[in-house]
Amino acid sequence: MIQRYSRPEMVAIWSPEAKFRIWFEIEAHACDAMAELGVIPREAAKAVWERGAYEIDRIDEIERETKHDVIAFLTNLAEHVGPEARFVHQGMTSSDVLDTCLAVQLKRACDILLADMEALLAALKRRALEHKDTICIGRSHGIHAEPTTFGLKMAQAYAEMERNLSRLDAARKEIATCAISGAVGTFANIDPWVEAHVAAAMGLTAEPISTQVIPRDRHAHFFATLGVIASSIERIATEIRHLQRTEVLEAEEFFSEGQKGSSAMPHKRNPVLSENLTGLARMVRSYALPAMENVALWHERDISHSSVERMIAPDATITLDFALARLTGMIDKLIVYPENMKKNLDRLGGLVHSQRVLLALTQAGMSREDAYETVQRHAMKVWREGGDFLALLKADKKVAKAVPAKRLAELFDMAYHTKHVDRIFSRVFRDD
Repeated sequence: MIQRYSRPEMVAIWSPEAKFRIWFEIEAHACDAMAELGVIPREAAKAVWERGAYEIDRIDEIERETKHDVIAFLTNLAEHVGPEARFVHQGMTSSDVLDTCLAVQLKRACDILLADMEALLAALKRRALEHKDTICIGRSHGIHAEPTTFGLKMAQAYAEMERNLSRLDAARKEIATCAISGAVGTFANIDPWVEAHVAAAMGLTAEPISTQVIPRDRHAHFFATLGVIASSIERIATEIRHLQRTEVLEAEEFFSEGQKGSSAMPHKRNPVLSENLTGLARMVRSYALPAMENVALWHERDISHSSVERMIAPDATITLDFALARLTGMIDKLIVYPENMKKNLDRLGGLVHSQRVLLALTQAGMSREDAYETVQRHAMKVWREGGDFLALLKADKKVAKAVPAKRLAELFDMAYHTKHVDRIFSRVFRDD
């Protein structure tokens, strides 16, 4: 992943230094377990911990000859451990190291992503409570529908991200498995207790049944979950992009002192953060498909998944980490314009109350068909020519006969549309 969309803590998880350290710990913990079982001398396990070392440049040098990264690592490790190194990797296969390492890295990456989402949820909750009663127009198909509140928009995003937090937590549990089962996963040359010991030492659970690899449906679920989270990020970003349009301008990204919007037009204030998030979401989603295609490996294993995961694992987690942090900052500093929301509410001359009028007429005895035709006829006149929807309805004898003028005016009360906001908030935030 390019540095522009990377944050150091997440990048560090995927560094060669971190990877080889995990490899070393897997091998060393496996030696401890085998020494406990009497398979190798205790002195050999002790020597691995005491003298075990490696150099990335040296590993790369050896790999250029061996064309095998795990063998290159073990060769370099043996150069430091000495004769006792012959007991390292007893009964193990490369995938035992590679897959268990990937599980550790994905789990650690997930911990960062979960913290990112907690921060985002806090920002969304704060803005939701701040604007719980800030009335704005709701839109369906991009067209004015009925009033809602900006707080409800934020609360809806909160609820969506809270579901994503649960999904990610479940994905973390599913991906965090260890396989130290040897060639084709039969434990023929290594005791299953070694796997259990390494799993506990590395903060994982033992894979119930592996072949020569951990089953890739776990990884498919993990990356698909990241894709769902990215889609939610894009939904929120798209909402902000629409609300920032000049003719709408109900909310706007923070525009800092000295910031420039256009190289050509000095007046521009563009929604660059939300547009950027839209693009990043596309990338995170794109990693889900190859992860799903990795599920169907040949027999007990092949390495068609390997090149894919070397790219998508760091890229997907690094990109999502950056996107979540960016969205949190954007929500935290988002500028909201209640005055413009009020102006937009009034643009259609009261048409947003058409459903209340329709319902009142039917409750007064008019057939739904007649009521709909009557309300729509006046609504379309206001739509085409402008004017006051309430005044037209009051002037209609059929309407006036069914609904008194005072009652008709009451149907245009904005507060009617927000009477259940508190109840919705109590459901989303559980009475916080």
